[in-house]
Amino acid sequence: MNALSIMILSFAGYLIMYNLYGRYIGKKIFNLAQKAGIPAVEMEDGVNYVPTKKEVIFGHIFTSIAGTGPFV
Repeated sequence: MNALSIMILSFAGYLIMYNLYGRYIGKKIFNLAQKAGIPAVEMEDGVNYVPTKKEVIFGHIFTSIAGTGPFV
C-alpha cells in the first residue's frame, strides 16, 4: 500500500470519526439541542446583545488569534 492510499484512508477515517464522535459528545456530554436559542437573539437589546452574521464573528475570532500570534 503506497503512502497516498494510506493518507486518503486516514483522512476519510478522520472525517467519519469527527462527525460521529462530535455528535456523541454534543448529545451525551454537553446536552446540546438544535432548538436551543442563542443569547444574542433571546436577549437582544441593541447594545450588549446584537445578532450578527457569521462572517463578522469569524473575522473577529481570526483577528484575535492572528493579533496575539506574534506576542505568543
